Amino acid sequence: MASKRALTPVAEALARVLDGADALPEEMVALDDAYHRVLARDVAALRTQPPEAMSAMDGYAVRAQDASSVPVTLRVAGEVAAGRPFDREIGKGEAIRIFTGGVVPKGADAVVVQEDTTRDGDTVTLNEAARPGRHIRLAGIDFQEGDVLLRAGTRLNERDLALAAAMNHPRLPVRRRPKVAFLATGDELVIPGTTPKPGQIVHSNGYALRALARREGAEVIDLGIARDTLDDTRAKIRHAREGGADVLITTGGASVGDHDVVKQALEAEGVEIAFWRIALRPGKPMMHGRGGAMRVIGVPGNPASSYICSFLFAVPLIRALSGRRDVHQVAEHAILGADVAANDHRQDYLRARLTLTDNGPPVATPVDQQDSSLLGNLAAAQVLIVRPPHAPAATAGSPCVVFRLPA
Repeated sequence: MASKRALTPVAEALARVLDGADALPEEMVALDDAYHRVLARDVAALRTQPPEAMSAMDGYAVRAQDASSVPVTLRVAGEVAAGRPFDREIGKGEAIRIFTGGVVPKGADAVVVQEDTTRDGDTVTLNEAARPGRHIRLAGIDFQEGDVLLRAGTRLNERDLALAAAMNHPRLPVRRRPKVAFLATGDELVIPGTTPKPGQIVHSNGYALRALARREGAEVIDLGIARDTLDDTRAKIRHAREGGADVLITTGGASVGDHDVVKQALEAEGVEIAFWRIALRPGKPMMHGRGGAMRVIGVPGNPASSYICSFLFAVPLIRALSGRRDVHQVAEHAILGADVAANDHRQDYLRARLTLTDNGPPVATPVDQQDSSLLGNLAAAQVLIVRPPHAPAATAGSPCVVFRLPA
């Protein structure tokens, strides 16, 4: 049996997983297809916004010098609506009826809102003094042509798409989505909706892991369930490679039992294993390797182990391949809601509920049972409490570090 020293530390394991994980190639996509895609390069504005000075209110465009004292009556010389500019310069003693978004006529330098005016045919009386620049959006107040407003590595949200459209970009350069293939292994697994026979269990891991990958923007390939034979497992690994998978994630079959054939099958298919078994709880039997351009992460079959390993290692890998800047999970500070025992040589990730407080840091309370087979407790958790190797016992109220799980 391997010694404790043979276990790869978590930080080293993550560094190996991310080693050489460069962003995938660029492709151009339409704006409607760019949501949550990652920009491949900086994007500059192709136009100035607004292109000309525009009214911010419905009212009358005037020369402020004609309306510095009120009441004053001016002649209404025309009208400006959005998209229909005035065709000449405003003259002395004139006012131009203007609507929100209308181009401010040349010579006008203020807008008086309609609520502060009284209209009488072709004249308007202003009851509020005009001030230069009042209710006018100057040209370029939002951005100027050439301004770089969207940066490479940004995962585009809905506001970014609106900005890109205003910048006059119908398409955007984004990174190709990573293709992530998922392979479950085990003769005991059956799909949901099946009545399990003695010794069988309903397969659940794949649904969580595929959803996690989709959340991060990956294109998902479901390889189904491989039987516990070398031939079937190898065939499905080949299917992943032939399907262009950038990442293959296997669940189950990574331990040391006689029926755990995943490592053997991977090596038979040319995958070079970088590490197998890490100083992590839950998830010690996790493995990682590469076969050509395809990266492999093999996670254990227990639900909590498979999910936490994927959260800690597969998610950063998908982000790195996507070209994102925020590759790593973000550590947050909390306080313990219950006592925790001293830790051993493995880094521990305790499933915990999170309670917000009015004035202080949130409270992270470990769920009652940390068994890696328990899905109910995993689903009930909002965070993982990170316990470093050999961490001493800690009492309720002590500070701790947590990773927030996806909501």
